[in-house]
Amino acid sequence: MKLRVATYNIHSCIGRDGARNTTRIAQVLKEIDADLIALQEVETLIAHPESVLAELEQAAVANAISGFTYLAKHGHFGNVLLSRIPVRAVEHIDISVPGREPRGLIDAKMTFDNTNLTILATHLGLSPGERRRQVRGVLSTLASSTADINIVLGDFNEWLLWGRSMRWLKRRFNKMPALATFPAHRPLLSLDRIWVDPAERMISIKVHESELSAVASDHLPLIAEIEL
Repeated sequence: MKLRVATYNIHSCIGRDGARNTTRIAQVLKEIDADLIALQEVETLIAHPESVLAELEQAAVANAISGFTYLAKHGHFGNVLLSRIPVRAVEHIDISVPGREPRGLIDAKMTFDNTNLTILATHLGLSPGERRRQVRGVLSTLASSTADINIVLGDFNEWLLWGRSMRWLKRRFNKMPALATFPAHRPLLSLDRIWVDPAERMISIKVHESELSAVASDHLPLIAEIEL
């Protein structure tokens, strides 16, 4: 059995043309066709708060686990985990740093094909010191996991492959491929990552590049196949 997972920063559904278009993002989710998708920068609408999540759920054929971190101009803003797999337990962990934008970690436990999974989905901060504190929080949460497979995914906002937070993650997960996902029209930076433990369970990892994904957000989706 294989598990298809993805991470995608959807930039509040605002594309490179400056237009807010949830349907366009939903079409990219259909192209991805993953069992688990970690989304970052998801923003609901104050007037119709459920409409954005409902459209994304329908496109992914999955249930949404919201991990909103604060109230933005148009609605709640933050992370969402879309899962086709029933979730046994969810914990929302605050990894915010005082004085910086609120950040959160979705810790989801699930079982698929008799395999226990821990999924940690997040979006780290913009400053190096902030990211170091947040990665320590991610690794601390991971230390208590008893799952057969642990998957950490999201937008890590690390521009430098040799940054200290990246070195800590590489030490925990061994070396994982760093593929460029940002900016979408000409990807140069590996901001979006998927980490898997045991590392040998990762079969493949690729960036999803299509005509639509190049304009729907400022990031491209990252997809991995994992062997169960």
